[in-house]
Amino acid sequence: MKFNFKKIKSDFPILNQKINGNPLIYFDNAATTHKPNSVIKKITEYYTKINSNVHRGAHTLSYLATKEMESVRKEVKNFINAKTEKEIIFTSGTTESINLVASCFEKIIKKGEEIIISEMEHHSNIVPWQLISNNKKFKIKYLKINIKGELEIKNLKKLITKKTKIIALSHVSNTLGTINNIEKIISIAKKNKIPVLVDGAQAPGHIKINVQKLDCDFYCFSGHKMLGPTGVGVLYGKQKWLEKLSPYKGGGEMIKNVSLEKVSFAEPPHKFEAGTPNICGIIALKEAIKYINKIKIEEINKYEKKLLVYAYDKLSKIKEIKFVGTSKNKAPIISFTVEKCHHYDIGQMLDNFGIAVRTGHHCTQPIMQSMNINGTIRISFSLYNNKQEINFFYKKIKEIIKMLK
Repeated sequence: MKFNFKKIKSDFPILNQKINGNPLIYFDNAATTHKPNSVIKKITEYYTKINSNVHRGAHTLSYLATKEMESVRKEVKNFINAKTEKEIIFTSGTTESINLVASCFEKIIKKGEEIIISEMEHHSNIVPWQLISNNKKFKIKYLKINIKGELEIKNLKKLITKKTKIIALSHVSNTLGTINNIEKIISIAKKNKIPVLVDGAQAPGHIKINVQKLDCDFYCFSGHKMLGPTGVGVLYGKQKWLEKLSPYKGGGEMIKNVSLEKVSFAEPPHKFEAGTPNICGIIALKEAIKYINKIKIEEINKYEKKLLVYAYDKLSKIKEIKFVGTSKNKAPIISFTVEKCHHYDIGQMLDNFGIAVRTGHHCTQPIMQSMNINGTIRISFSLYNNKQEINFFYKKIKEIIKMLK
């Protein structure tokens, strides 16, 4: 399908509105993306036609809901090129996916052992490990970032010891936009027989994901950052790990047999899906993937790269702006500070013109500490943004800086 911007933008009804008297310009896509009509239609269709709980129901609606939901595993499996649908676990999002793995590893990691994460991580890939570390008293080592906002991969070998039990790193930084050389990191880990978890929250809607080629052990992502609903996500795990790990929460659906004395668990992936899932969200996630596939992720990537370069060129002309994260290999995310201006003030003033940006530490306080700043203004693009919006943003931020100085 040829990239047709006019058609694509018309597929997103939320964009057809004014904010404070101005057409909405939405540059907060790293936080959440908007939903195309096909996703919204599927949500409505589920609640008006097949709303029912899944699995074990003897009636037609339950059968239809189960069939629809389970078909999504195949869609996700193909989307990220997993080996089998059994490697696809549905969660509430990236955060729960990481917590699931961390909680399962809590039973494996012993006192005095180690894990490796980085200074670049979102809090969702820091806090879960710190929580279980407090319980087990194991050591967390941090891979540092350089001034460009890139991981110092050359130092990884020095951090690895015989006590290292897992490496957990982000594929793309939500603050810096850096696309990490995750292939090289995984290669180093594999030589040392260390499993790797990848926080892929910012990746699947922008770049092609192939988990078999990456050879990662776990890959986590959220539906809402790739045109899908909120409250639904995916944990990919290699089958050998899913069979080995014990579930981190119990309830209905994840069991084989329960007596008053003992319990036996279902096979993966259901072993890790206790309770009623977000059935509607999972079913609608399939529509988001189909939408991306129809346009082609390669075309989306090419288009968003053009926006990124264009925005950098424009903003580089404003002497008061200092970019935070200048890696050459970037997703469509730009973070910056403005000399003598507070990021929150600028964010609020941009909203007066209908421009939505994110300000603050973006749940990455260790990055802010390493860069010696307290926050940034972040703009992030998706396939429904264009150069005209960037031009308007450029014009208004120049006016705001002039007013605030």
